[in-house]
Parts: sequence; structure tokens; C-alpha cells
Amino acid sequence: MSDIIQLLPDSVANQIAAGEVIQRPASLLKELMENAIDAGASEISVIVKDSGRALVQVVDNGCGMSETDARMAFERHATSKIRNANDLFHIRTMGFRGEALASIAAVAQVELITRTRDSELGTKIVIAGSKVEMQEPVACNAGSSFAIKNLFFNVPARRRFLKSNATELKQLITEFQRVVLTNPQIYFKLYHNDLSLFNLPPSNLKQRIINVIGKQIQTQLIPIEVGATIVNIYGFAGTPQSAKKTTGDQFFFVNNRFMRHPHLHKAVLNAYNKLILPDCYPSYFIYFEVNPETIDINIHPTKTEIKFEDEIAIWQILNAAIRESLGKFNVIPSIDFDTEGIIDIPVLGSETEINQPNVRFNPDFNPFKDKNNSYYSKPAPKNWEALYESFSGGAVSNRQSDGEEFFLSSLSRNDSNNEQLPLNVEAAVQDSYFQIKNRYILTSVKSGIMLIDIRRAHERILFERFLSFIQTKKSATQQILFPSTVLLSPENATVLKSIDNEMKILGF
Repeated sequence: MSDIIQLLPDSVANQIAAGEVIQRPASLLKELMENAIDAGASEISVIVKDSGRALVQVVDNGCGMSETDARMAFERHATSKIRNANDLFHIRTMGFRGEALASIAAVAQVELITRTRDSELGTKIVIAGSKVEMQEPVACNAGSSFAIKNLFFNVPARRRFLKSNATELKQLITEFQRVVLTNPQIYFKLYHNDLSLFNLPPSNLKQRIINVIGKQIQTQLIPIEVGATIVNIYGFAGTPQSAKKTTGDQFFFVNNRFMRHPHLHKAVLNAYNKLILPDCYPSYFIYFEVNPETIDINIHPTKTEIKFEDEIAIWQILNAAIRESLGKFNVIPSIDFDTEGIIDIPVLGSETEINQPNVRFNPDFNPFKDKNNSYYSKPAPKNWEALYESFSGGAVSNRQSDGEEFFLSSLSRNDSNNEQLPLNVEAAVQDSYFQIKNRYILTSVKSGIMLIDIRRAHERILFERFLSFIQTKKSATQQILFPSTVLLSPENATVLKSIDNEMKILGF
């Protein structure tokens, strides 16, 4: 029997690796921006076209690469970050495995222009489908420029599985936010189809969060800072009033690397227990600094899942840190001992005489004899017996009782039209309603009673009205005298642009 096991060609192996590392255009952006940060760049520009399908370009002013390094960077497992297995336990850089560029070059058309600061000429390399098509010297600025064109051009099945342009652009913006929030000292720019989405100059951490998320979050951030032997935690958490029913502003970072951690997410939610509704999520931007030897970041191809050595202890420290910040900034009601001045607490000595407290009271006091006392019984209202006349003798009286008159008068007060209600109780209940705390309407139906949520009923009415506008493409509009300005985050602004036609049909 002949041998049947053989080694895969590098081009095929790179395409298989690309299936794990490069899932969508946002994956390209993450890997290229992390490489630019590792290169020591102080300014990084990102240019995207057609939501990353046509182009994802990252330009930096980092250290650049020599001609040999530029060619070697596209070889699989070629890296400058690690030399032996022990280096895996001391990783502080973003990339280290040397898989990203080889995977990208296997499923896209790549153009690299790079130059080191001490060289007069740079290098230009063009690769498509793992094949080097051109390599030549070129005049360029110091740093590197990676242009990734036509992602998945040679894997049409993968390209068909990409989502809509709006969805892919949203993923690109999310990945961009995760990188810029860990590097406030770097100048970042993001352009989509020649339109500037982000322009983030160097700033402190809080200002970077405000510039990325939006100005509305400025008054909603509570600082967090705690130090321990196993971990240092700092960052910001949102106030309970700013909690939303949708996720999106929840960020964990470990040694300046974004991570997902459902278990630590529960620690944050537990700290907000009884402060927010069960179906709401607070915003948080929490940064962990730990010894690289106590974490494992190599358990997932995208390096977004991290395993902690002391996970239980970090859970407790994080939970306590958020509770402390919420209490310190008066989000949680607490006793403020400083407002009462110095509290004199007597110290008992061995010779201190302890006296039993004396209680003084009047044994002859009767609260029911004092007419000025609130307990003094007031005379019963007149004709109170008429309320029970209809029950006397088991027969129902046709005459309206005083109790029914009081009931009907309360109904008429709750009727918005103030119309005269029928004289019988049954008809009054059927034709009227009660409004509870300006939020619910309680009314009767043939089979019983109905409780209506006013806000949701109003939303349903508007939804059906707008749906009819979209179906008929006709709506009544009226121009307002003074235009209203609406501030949106770049992420929401892109969503609004994607439904521009529908908004015009609705009258906006």
C-alpha cells in the first residue's frame, strides 16, 4: 500500500489558517492596527472603502521594515516578538504568532510600502493569493502602509457569507474602538469612502472615551481604581441612570488588549444589583494590569479570550472596586459620618459606674380621652348605613345607594371627556377606564379586564402608521421653523445613513 499522508502546500495551509484568523474585514483592521502599535507608531490612519470589501488600508509612522523583513513578514510563523517557548509567558505586544500577514495574503491582494527611518529608499511588495507578484524599491515616508484589496477574491464562498455593508462597517468601527481605547497617546484617524468618521488626537483616557463614545457620556462616568498584589484595576463605569437595554459600551482590557470575559461581566452586573433593571446593562471601560505570567492569551486564534490564573480573586476585587466607586460617588445611599462632625464615643474603664436608664411615663394617660389627639374617634359620616341597604334581606334594591354614588363620582373624575356616566354601575364600568400612575390604563372587556401599557401602545400605533407609509410610499410632512440638531455616535450615524430612503418616506 502506498503512502497517503503528505504535507499541504503553504498556500493551502495559509488559507486554512485564514479561516480562523481572518473572518471579516474587521479582522484585517484589528491585526494591521495592532502591528502598527507594536511598530511604535504615534499616528495611525485607517482608510476603508465599501465597508472593507474593496479596501482596508492602515498607514503608520512606526519603525518600518527593511527589504528582507518586509519579505519575511508574509511567511507563516515569522515573528520578531518571540524566540523560544518561555517568551510566551512574558508577552506584552499585541501580535506575536506571525500568522496574520500570511493569512491575509492568502485570501486578498496585499500592497505593502515600508521604509525604516535610517534608510533612503523603501520597499514595495505586491502579493495576491500567497504569490509575490512584485517587489521593488520605492521612495516613501518612514513607516508602513498596508493596503488590503478585494478580500476573499479567491474564496468566493467566504465572500458571499459577508453581511451587508452597514453590518460590516459597524463591525469595523467596533474593532477600531477597541484598539483606540487602549492607546489614548496615539493619534488615530478613520475614513470610510473618503468621509471622516473619527479624528482622535492624543489625550487622557477619559477624554478618549468621550471622543469615541460621544459627549453624552461625559457626565455618566464614575472612576474606578484599585491596586492589589495580583492585579491593578482602573477605568470608568457608567451611572445606573445611564444603563441601556442593549449592549455595546462594555469593554474589558488586559495589559492594553481587548478581551471578552462573561464571568467578569457577571461581577460587574452583580455590583449593580438592585440599582438597574434586570434587562439593562451598564456601560464600563475597565482596564486590568497583571503579570503576563499569570494569564494565557494564546487560547483563541483572535486572542480575545484570556484565561486568568487567579480568576476567583480577580472577580471579587473587581466587584468590590465597582461597589466602592458607586458608594464613594453617592450612587448608592450611604451614611456620611463627616457631616455630623466628630462623634464622641465614651470609653468605659474598669472604674466606670454604669447606671440603668430611667424611663418616665404617665400610667394614667389615655389617648382616646384627648380630643386634640389623632387617635380620638371622629363621628361616623351620615347615612353610612345606606351603603348596605341593597344587601338587606338578600334582595337587590333598585335605588342607587350612597356607596354607588361615590363609586360613580370617582369614575367620572377619571374620565378624560368628563361626560355624564350611566346611572347603573355595570354600564359605568364598561364605558370608563382607570389610569394608573400615568403609565397603565385599566379597562373592562367582555371577558374580564384589560391592562394597557400606554407607552408601548403608543409605539405600536406609530409603528403601524410608519409601516403603512413605507408600503404606500406616501406621508404627510411639515417643515419645522428651526431645524433640530441630533448628535449621534459615528456607529449610529452610519446606521442612519443606511436607512436614509426609509427616513425620507417617513417624513424626515
